[in-house]
Amino acid sequence: MQTDIDPRSLIGRRAFDRDGTRIGTVDEVYLDDATGTPEWAAVRTGLFTRDAFVPLEPSALVDGRLEVPFKKSLIKDAPDFGVGRHLSPEQELQLYHHYGMDVPRSGPEPVPAPERDFGARPGED
Repeated sequence: MQTDIDPRSLIGRRAFDRDGTRIGTVDEVYLDDATGTPEWAAVRTGLFTRDAFVPLEPSALVDGRLEVPFKKSLIKDAPDFGVGRHLSPEQELQLYHHYGMDVPRSGPEPVPAPERDFGARPGED
């Protein structure tokens, strides 16, 4: 998704699944703790139903609406954490697994340790 978009501008926009079926309306936007970029949107799925979390990274803002590349049934089955609270790292991990997405790495890529040969163990030749 476009990273320079103001997250507040997403609130109130209609959200649609990959087939063009309306999911609901964006209620809240959750930012990444480390980068401050929009990462998740809570979408109100109906008048008396709950908010479902959808990932913003593979989603797109097209013609003023949020298009989410997942089926509505998968979105409605997403874990329910309630809205208005901070998402914990464990909750985010559950969401990534639910959507079958790779968990993003934060920080620089680790540098592999060089292989070392410390010689034979005592008693080995």
